[in-house]
Amino acid sequence: MDPVIIVGAGPVGLTLALALARQEVPSVVLDEGPGKDEPRLARTVVLREDTAALMERLTGLPLDKAGVQWSGWRSVRRRQVMREIDFAGPAAPESDPEATPVSAPLHIAQHVLTGALRAALAGERLVRVAVDSRLDTLEQEPSGVTARTRGSKGTWWRGSYLVGCDGPRSTVRKLQGIRFPGRTAVERHAVAALRAELPWPGRALLHRTPPWRTSGPSAGEVTARPLPDGVWRLDWLLPPGKDLVTPELLLARVRETLTGWTDGATPPYELLDTGVHTVHHRLARRWRVGRVFLAGDAAHLLGTLGTQGLDEGLRDADNLAWKLALAWHHGPHRTLLDSYQAERRAAVAARLRAADQVLPLLRGGKGLRAYVPGAGRGHDVLLTDGHLGQGPVGAPGTYADSPLAPRHIEAEVPVDTPAGAPVTDVRVTAEDGTFVRLRDRLGRGALLVVLIAPGTGVWERRHWVSAGLMPRLAAAVTALPHPAELLVAESYPGAAAHTVLLVRPDGHLVTALNGVRPADLYAAAEAAIGGPAERETERAEGAEEPAAASASGSASASGAAEASASARK
Repeated sequence: MDPVIIVGAGPVGLTLALALARQEVPSVVLDEGPGKDEPRLARTVVLREDTAALMERLTGLPLDKAGVQWSGWRSVRRRQVMREIDFAGPAAPESDPEATPVSAPLHIAQHVLTGALRAALAGERLVRVAVDSRLDTLEQEPSGVTARTRGSKGTWWRGSYLVGCDGPRSTVRKLQGIRFPGRTAVERHAVAALRAELPWPGRALLHRTPPWRTSGPSAGEVTARPLPDGVWRLDWLLPPGKDLVTPELLLARVRETLTGWTDGATPPYELLDTGVHTVHHRLARRWRVGRVFLAGDAAHLLGTLGTQGLDEGLRDADNLAWKLALAWHHGPHRTLLDSYQAERRAAVAARLRAADQVLPLLRGGKGLRAYVPGAGRGHDVLLTDGHLGQGPVGAPGTYADSPLAPRHIEAEVPVDTPAGAPVTDVRVTAEDGTFVRLRDRLGRGALLVVLIAPGTGVWERRHWVSAGLMPRLAAAVTALPHPAELLVAESYPGAAAHTVLLVRPDGHLVTALNGVRPADLYAAAEAAIGGPAERETERAEGAEEPAAASASGSASASGAAEASASARK
């Protein structure tokens, strides 16, 4: 089998290559650059708990040492603290005593993240990175994909599938004639990375309508997010328009912001990097054409209100990797491969829709007062959702309406995780008797079957592995239509004793069953891999597909043809 061709060597493309390699699928990464990234401290990414865990799983590095996990979050309006959250516990009583605990985001420079991924790939026998290789031509046929690159090492490449992770100006998307509708310059931010001592070390800050006089046009919002070694990234929301952000204007904003926060003279600081960050909202009409897929910024652009487009791109790679791996090893399967677009495009479209609905209320002056009593508090809730990955604006998508969701499972029972949502990370006992985290078992291509059995944690596995429900469950797991690993947990949020969870390789819950139900477990596992194995009929390149919604509209499942894999020069 030919390897998978991955166009683009940014974090999404490198993540996909590593995820495929973990499932014994070879790939070729076409990197139009020299194979290294320019350090830019003003270009950072905020990763949620599950995507940070994905990065650590793939790189083998503790990324909290390379970045900063915020110890807390504070939002301020003028001089009043509107909301303060300690990530070691619930929101502070003065802000919201009933708030639930929030996991700490990880803030890391993008070049550091990319460097960790490149270092992990350096020792990976199944991945070849071709530098100075810019895609020029792409052709599809029923048995695979042929790509030509130009540059000093231009040549022809043969692959089983091809994934475009080549950014907003994606050559792959253009060669496939896929439209990319949406809105340009939804927001603009002036950005500075600097080293300074601020009054709240380790805590991120959102300051709305600061009381000091701003330089130039009004800057109604500034965000401060910590990085390692006393470095901070500061973002000032710019007013609509194309006013030039001059170095003098940026320096004036740095000085008056630091002075305002320290209530005195400007504290010492070292300016390290600057830039202007422009946010666009766009969504590709199709994410799959035959053997060609789009992921990351090639498929979607978002990022207003503190949301993170790269975080979504990493979810794209995690979702697609296990599906391509299954098709590569076992043959093409239309439902399974079409589900990538159905799930991921719908999730991103929902976030774009939510942002489009919220933006006029937040940025349109007095409009919010007609919807939320107390405009300041309402603004704060919506902005906090975006920055902390909560609510419709910021929360990761669920796949409840996925074509892979099982139907009519009689023994299904509710737990705190809805079907289709990412599972909670709990301690489990593996088949060798060791205690591990549930997330550590993800990304290997196997389904996970988790039995909730209180009390097992205090006994050695050999004492209970052949008792009670275990022999029957072990036999049911062995008989599943796809390889699965049996794990045991002392507890799981909202799950009663003897509940059986079925989890996808990317960590999304398929179903929770009331006890050991071999027939229901089999049916759910079969649905999770796209139904009974079928060799899909190849569709010609560019064949007619269902219409998809615009960037701010609803997403529709579509899809073209198939899968089966490899990539070789």
